[in-house]
Amino acid sequence: MEYRTLGATTQGPACGLSVSVVSLGTMTYGEQNTEAEGHALMDRAAEAGVNFLDAAELYPISPSAETQGRTEEIIGTWMKARGCRDRMIVASKVVARSPAMPWFRGADHRLNRANIAAAVDGSLKRLQTDVIDLYYLHWPDRRTNYFGQLGYRHESNDDDGAPLEESLKALQEQVQAGKIRHIGLSNETPWGVHRALTLAETAGLPRPVCIQNPYSLLNRTFEVGLAEMAIRGDVPLVAYSPLAGGVLTGKYRAGARPDGARITRWPGRYSRYIKPRALPAVDQYVTLARAAGLDPAQMALAFTLRQPFLASSIVGATSLEQLETNLGAADLTLSDDLMAAIEAIHARDPDPAP
Repeated sequence: MEYRTLGATTQGPACGLSVSVVSLGTMTYGEQNTEAEGHALMDRAAEAGVNFLDAAELYPISPSAETQGRTEEIIGTWMKARGCRDRMIVASKVVARSPAMPWFRGADHRLNRANIAAAVDGSLKRLQTDVIDLYYLHWPDRRTNYFGQLGYRHESNDDDGAPLEESLKALQEQVQAGKIRHIGLSNETPWGVHRALTLAETAGLPRPVCIQNPYSLLNRTFEVGLAEMAIRGDVPLVAYSPLAGGVLTGKYRAGARPDGARITRWPGRYSRYIKPRALPAVDQYVTLARAAGLDPAQMALAFTLRQPFLASSIVGATSLEQLETNLGAADLTLSDDLMAAIEAIHARDPDPAP
């Protein structure tokens, strides 16, 4: 397993978080996976050298008031049972404004001091730990383009929620209290990342050490504005959905809907990955992988691992078989010819599932 260091901090040249290039997503624990299954998946990942767990107060997916927080609870019981807290880097996230989910501290919760403090305390309790290594703002509080929306449309009367400066000050209090070590941004735009870096430099607020945004063969929009920011600003990408919700495995081809799979269970929530333009692209990538004697999922993951702006790709799995396949991508090097063939597919129809 390869390890890469997350970005700089305001206190020194490196934050000291050396993370596995393949990290483990856990958002199925407590919904698609039982506690025992989650423990088995984390056991295998740790055995393979994965030291980076990704969670959120929102999880499991699909979100509901009844299941909220179960994912962190399962991670907490696993770390306690295995006595491995000091060997794992645990990341979690605080939800931003989301009126459709009022169970998070009311329908009008914002990324302000009170909500961030309450969210951190809740996650610490569920995780059974005294400190969270990396804590993200799950998505911006302001109205902007994320979750598949490409174009930014500004309205002068937009309610932008808590200003980013207020959110970072709230996170600073949590760092100073010893409850979180480092902060990250998620589902952010170039403006948001630049603003956060500026506030870190000019106001002494916590500096984000990474960006967690979607990145895959079907969605390379990160390369347009954020890749340069990641490299020049030393805020590398932690990629989520590197398999586009499992679509790049090929299991949804020809209209297939495997029992229990995410898109089968919640087609509306994950429709961004099965748009009309996406399906022909998936066929081309799967055909290319198999012609090269590769597993399509491993090729898709290995593509993300080659990127100079990436620190880690988050893999999710609901079975040990899926996890084993995904872990294998860490040992796979794609040839220049194969990369050229990937680029040719991308050039014909860029980003069919942003």
